[in-house]
Amino acid sequence: MTFTVHHRSATVDGLEVFYREAGPSEAPAVVLLHGFPASSHMFRHLIPALADRYHVIAPDHIGFGCSAMPTLDDFAYTFEALSEVTAGLLERLGVGRFAMYVQDYGAPIGWRLAVRSPEKVTAIVTQSGNGYTEGFVRSFWDGLFAYAAAPGPDTEPAVRAALTLDATRWQYCNGVPDPSLVSPDTWTHDQALLDRSGNDVIQLKLFRDYPANVDFYPRLHEYFRASQVPLLAVWGAGDEIFGPDGARAFQRDLPEAEVHLLDSGHFALESHLDTISGYMRGFLGRVLTR
Repeated sequence: MTFTVHHRSATVDGLEVFYREAGPSEAPAVVLLHGFPASSHMFRHLIPALADRYHVIAPDHIGFGCSAMPTLDDFAYTFEALSEVTAGLLERLGVGRFAMYVQDYGAPIGWRLAVRSPEKVTAIVTQSGNGYTEGFVRSFWDGLFAYAAAPGPDTEPAVRAALTLDATRWQYCNGVPDPSLVSPDTWTHDQALLDRSGNDVIQLKLFRDYPANVDFYPRLHEYFRASQVPLLAVWGAGDEIFGPDGARAFQRDLPEAEVHLLDSGHFALESHLDTISGYMRGFLGRVLTR
């Protein structure tokens, strides 16, 4: 059965926020939060796989995809600011309670939504959406943290390399045993958006803000322990950005968390869509009917 996906936008605090939407409006809401350097495009196949049972909403963060891209003078470009826009969009759409799927940058945005309004979050699916220091693969992250600690000509070239086509392609293919399963449409789409004039300084600003997400982890872990929110981790075992120890770490504060390691990498939806959507449908079907 085919389910119609709508491509819409809404104004939040004067900013145009693009989002994809499908499924019955009266069904339980599932919010999909994308990572770097992607957009809601990464969910183009997952949305119809869930839309028979759920009201699915997938926004583009400010500065990404088809959402507004204001200058640094007009928007803060912090993860806190991105979460506030997401919260405003959900309020604008009348979404009260929701489950969320977080990946990469979507995680620190989603974590802030949950800590701010724990009563609204019904369940969490995290796919390489990190919440623990164990998840950081040092070969990828050491350069970014060095830049964030001391931005300048000595540290910036290493992180600027993350904005290139080779790096974007690598993000999609790292850890995937059969890269032919990953469509080149993914990295060419993302790269075209990264290459927009002025987007590089936006991404550098978010790189500089990333350590604030680590500082936020103690509040996140306290939220996990207090809420015992149902959580499913579906993670690429070969992810060279957020390693599988990051998936296992959720069980420290959420002993009932379900953890599945897949033979894939950072963007596991590209190679394991059916597996991930199957785990999600089973998990959400169980926990949302309790």
